[in-house]
Amino acid sequence: MQERQRQTYRKQRFGQVGIYGKQTGVCSCGDAWTQPEMDNHQGQENQTKTCEYDPNVNQDELIMAQEKQIAEEIKANTAMVGAQEGLASLEKEYSNDPVYSSKVRTLLPKFSNVRRTRPDGNCFLRGFIFAYLEYCIHHRDELARFKKYLEGSKEELFDMGFPKFTTEDFHDMFMEVVSDLEGSGSVGRVEAVCNDAGTSDYLVVYLRLLISAHLQKNAEFFSCFIEGGRTVEEFCKQEVEPMYRECDHLHIVALTAAVGVGVRVMYLDRGEGAAVVSHDFPEDKEPIIHLLYRPGHYDILYKA
Repeated sequence: MQERQRQTYRKQRFGQVGIYGKQTGVCSCGDAWTQPEMDNHQGQENQTKTCEYDPNVNQDELIMAQEKQIAEEIKANTAMVGAQEGLASLEKEYSNDPVYSSKVRTLLPKFSNVRRTRPDGNCFLRGFIFAYLEYCIHHRDELARFKKYLEGSKEELFDMGFPKFTTEDFHDMFMEVVSDLEGSGSVGRVEAVCNDAGTSDYLVVYLRLLISAHLQKNAEFFSCFIEGGRTVEEFCKQEVEPMYRECDHLHIVALTAAVGVGVRVMYLDRGEGAAVVSHDFPEDKEPIIHLLYRPGHYDILYKA
């Protein structure tokens, strides 16, 4: 009975089917397309819009079916966290795009490799988890600090009203992973953990709870940045806690502040200037994680 209650709660709070991986989602970038592909895809969408409307077809169901098909294709063809690739792969990807290719070249002196994440709405959090755990296995003092933080985080979530019978599950899984890495830490082990759907999704959910808790603890400050007349609690229920919801600036600010980890995001977009703009979270902390942002998607970067 208790396990059935847990499953029911997970469905209600984290998605229709949630952490079991049956609900699907896609980053706004779709399948991490290159800009020319994005432009072509948008052109195809525009062509589709001109097609004759069929009143006998349920349009909502049609759209949901198309989204599900795209998500299933991404799931079948893209690892949650891929292998390292040379940055030359990005050069090739944007070889026909003068703006992006010139900006990629400015990354080459600073970064040598990229590790791609699945574009399913959880890409920032999977990238964060992988890059941080990879850092921790080479810096045991940081792994010990993080473990101590995790140990105390569960009670803090309980105090804020998160339900014990599910929060404890997510917490215990994270503790098991960290304890395992203490004894057998390797990059291969981190890859295995982050590409196991059950384990990886539990880690993502727990990070979402930590973000939600930090935002709600500091609601007076963060309420100024939430649009649509929503409260911080409403924002967290709709945009933070559910699986497959994309992370924006607020999520990153909250997570890095809560966990105490510095992240540098390199923004590869069509913004002004020839160089890729970077932003550190928090601004006063030395970054140990480097992520590449392209509209709607995050991948992991490795310094040269």
